[in-house]
Amino acid sequence: MKKYIGNKQFYKKMLLVMLPIALQNGITNFVSLLDNIMVGRLGTEAMSGVSISNQLIFVYNLCIFGALSGAGIFTTQYFGRLDKKGIQYTFRYKILIGTTSTLGAILLFLGCSETLISFYLNGEGNIADTLFYGKEYLMLMLLGLPAFMMMQVYATTSRECSQTMLPMKAGLIAVVVNLVGNYILIYGKFGLPALGSAGAAIATVLSRYVELVINVVGAHKNEHIAPFLEGVYASLKLPFDLFKKIFITGLPLLLNETFWASGMAMLAQCYSTRGLDVVAAMNISNTINNVVNTIFIALGSAAGIIIGQLLGAQKVQEAKDTVPKMNFFGVILCTFLAMIMCYFSNIFPTIYNTGLDIQNLATQFIFIQSLFMPLQSYINCMYFTLRAGGKTFITFLFDSVYVWMVSVVIAYCLSRFTSIPVIYIFLCVQCFDIIKAVIGAILIKKGIWIHNIVA
Repeated sequence: MKKYIGNKQFYKKMLLVMLPIALQNGITNFVSLLDNIMVGRLGTEAMSGVSISNQLIFVYNLCIFGALSGAGIFTTQYFGRLDKKGIQYTFRYKILIGTTSTLGAILLFLGCSETLISFYLNGEGNIADTLFYGKEYLMLMLLGLPAFMMMQVYATTSRECSQTMLPMKAGLIAVVVNLVGNYILIYGKFGLPALGSAGAAIATVLSRYVELVINVVGAHKNEHIAPFLEGVYASLKLPFDLFKKIFITGLPLLLNETFWASGMAMLAQCYSTRGLDVVAAMNISNTINNVVNTIFIALGSAAGIIIGQLLGAQKVQEAKDTVPKMNFFGVILCTFLAMIMCYFSNIFPTIYNTGLDIQNLATQFIFIQSLFMPLQSYINCMYFTLRAGGKTFITFLFDSVYVWMVSVVIAYCLSRFTSIPVIYIFLCVQCFDIIKAVIGAILIKKGIWIHNIVA
């Protein structure tokens, strides 16, 4: 068991990186849950429209995550070898690639919003109202994309340099702003008009800019905790060879996150062919699932940061010893979380102002998601381990290619060519992730992830 259980120093190091990320993301997702509940009290059409738009925004969010992750691999390894100039180069690269991606996303959503939202509107229900709410929400959310991108540039670089407290504090303040703004703007409190789902979008955009300002001002006022910022804007210099190296390494990650998120959107579309009730039910189940998943997502991020720093410092054996301990901890922890989520599966949906059929369907989705949570934790840790060593093309095949070639194909065929209930389609897709876990275990055991890319 020594292979799977670490000592006190190991868990202290892991928790110092993991907990601030988990706390920030957890509170963010919890406020999103409250936001979702508030919109859900407006009715099924508003909730479904906002849910569809958030599915599209989710693709953009992961596109930014992927675009910055390539540079992030270099940042962690540069930090491991105490190379300040290298970190500055990766910071500038993030701004460049993030700006380009954000402009592209804004242009796409402006030109194709109605078409993209209509893709999910099938079966019975008030399709016209759902489309109106979704488009209105999406157009307002576009105003917050630049702030989200720059906030991610600062926050991810700070975390990769083991400074997790400032992004956490900024995130906590932002979610309070979002929550208060939701309450005031959705329902029209303190003399302001009730804006409904539009109010939810405005509150979210406002919180994005608050979070950005706190990250930027806090980092530049305390450059002793982020020394890479000293002189980082004095020049936009970025050696072409390094730009090329980061781009080639990071392109599979950018494509991976974009294709994975679009794969998730496609899966949601396949499920939506069974009617608008499915869209509403999946929105409810995914909301609680995202809150609970915060733990293993933070653990995966911590694994990528710690393993990347060890590889950069050429502590290969310590990195190899860390992997099974991270995986084991994640599986055990998520087993307990899954039991809690399973217990509340038939309680949570009753909070929403929807029909009984939608609530029952959401309960079944939540139950299945809880069953597969330990497996998803294991897969997530393996993904970040492979990524930490710069094996980004392999992670591209392991993650998004698998989603499109296996998960999407199964969901598409079952939803188009059979009449089986959507819950069985969803269960079948989840079961096939067992194959993905086996592939990941083989790749990790072979040690192909052990690679120092900044030596």
